[in-house]
Amino acid sequence: MEPVGIPDFWGHAVDRPKIPIMGNVMAAYARARDEIVRLVHRGSPVPDFSRAVGEALGRAVPAEGTCLMTTDPATMLPTAEFVENGLPADELLRLVEIEVREPDFNTWARLAHADRPAGSLSEATAGDLDRSPRQREIRRPGGFSDELRVVLAGSTGTWGQLTVFREAGRPYFSSAEVEFAASIAGLIADGLRRSMLLGDAQAGDDDVGLLVLDADDGVRMSNRAAERLLDELGTSDRAGARLPLVISSVARQARSLSGSAPRTAPAPARARARTQAGRWLIVRGSLLNDGPEPQVAVMLEATRPAEMAPLMVDAYGFTDSERRVTELVAQGLSTKQIAARLHVSSYTVQDHLKSIFAKSGTGSRGDLIARLFLDHHAVSLTSRTAPPLKTL
Repeated sequence: MEPVGIPDFWGHAVDRPKIPIMGNVMAAYARARDEIVRLVHRGSPVPDFSRAVGEALGRAVPAEGTCLMTTDPATMLPTAEFVENGLPADELLRLVEIEVREPDFNTWARLAHADRPAGSLSEATAGDLDRSPRQREIRRPGGFSDELRVVLAGSTGTWGQLTVFREAGRPYFSSAEVEFAASIAGLIADGLRRSMLLGDAQAGDDDVGLLVLDADDGVRMSNRAAERLLDELGTSDRAGARLPLVISSVARQARSLSGSAPRTAPAPARARARTQAGRWLIVRGSLLNDGPEPQVAVMLEATRPAEMAPLMVDAYGFTDSERRVTELVAQGLSTKQIAARLHVSSYTVQDHLKSIFAKSGTGSRGDLIARLFLDHHAVSLTSRTAPPLKTL
């Protein structure tokens, strides 16, 4: 994309890429996705990860600034911000005040429960941006126009919020750009979670295991949590095994993501594994450096109930429609609300629920949620013998 000179928020002339022409859009999206996949699997601090993601996304969805905020997953309140060409601190705090106290379009809470985790202000206001108080009061006086918001959420909660914005006089974000941003929201959330976990482990968090492996899977460094979890995983009876298979598998996948872009969509360096004590872990791998002998950081974290639910849904053989109904039941929606969300009749939802109850051996919504989110915790308490190690 040919750069074009545009003044930034502070009045400095900078080069900004033009909006890519339609024939190049899909290729730009594919390159950006591949670049973000590699960033996700690189052990970078949150500020570096945020900056690099903004640059990669900007090559496919041109913009004049980005703001990534980490959030408390329990309350969705911002905990830290990483801004490129954004608003001054006082105005950013005013944005937060509007968010939590005043009605507005595309609030983070609303986006977090929407079918799509991203939205543009121009779409939400039907092109009349000044219907939004944050636009009238802060963004337009600051020289900004349309904004694209992306909720960075995973199975364990909302870990961040990404805002991408354009200056006055620039085109509004297109529906294709919004859809692309929505499609990579989970990917960026995974990278943000990895960066935060790596920081926690390096700071001595006893709940996060951290291993640093050399090119031959030799352990260069480990913390106490990792040593405890490695013992719990075990190496099975493989001759010459030094590490549990899941550790080596995730490390090799992380290494495969370095270098040039892959020919096919890369698989994430992440796996779930069941320990000999019956607990489930999530194992994530991230590159720490490039070169012929790249080191890999492998992080081990106990799974949360929400991360186990998809596995149990698969075990019951739910159809795609049944999986979606189950997800909405877990969110507390009524039959009527589920029908409206899925654009089907209430009778169809009831038919799905009957099938779900029959397949899962439950008799009510409460029983279903307990089975999916709670019952797996009883394995280590009721089983007299340790279940076999299983890697997914």
